[in-house]
Amino acid sequence: MIDTLYKKALEVRENAYVPYSDFRVGAALLTEDGEIYLGANVENASYSLSICAERNAIFKANADGKRKFKALMVVADTERPISPCGACRQVMAEFGDYDVYLANLKGDIKEATSFELLPYNFNKEDMDEK
Repeated sequence: MIDTLYKKALEVRENAYVPYSDFRVGAALLTEDGEIYLGANVENASYSLSICAERNAIFKANADGKRKFKALMVVADTERPISPCGACRQVMAEFGDYDVYLANLKGDIKEATSFELLPYNFNKEDMDEK
């Protein structure tokens, strides 16, 4: 499955809209029921309105009612496997602890979990304690 996710993330990376940075990122998200959702980063002239590939894939899955994930693969043209931004880490952790594979175009892959990437994430239980 890791190979499939890598190939799909690599393919969708080509759809990234990156006129400002030319930094393409692709993501492939595997849901618990076996569906794969793809996301590519989309930039905007107003930089804060841009969206990362990881969040793009997660939000697409959520739009279809999918909220339980098994794995997420992220691929970019970096020397080491790509590292997600803090916002993406928080969004990933919102949906539980699952496998996250960080990769580059050379095929280097680093494995972690969503909670390992953001061990002290904001979560619903903390919000309910108010």
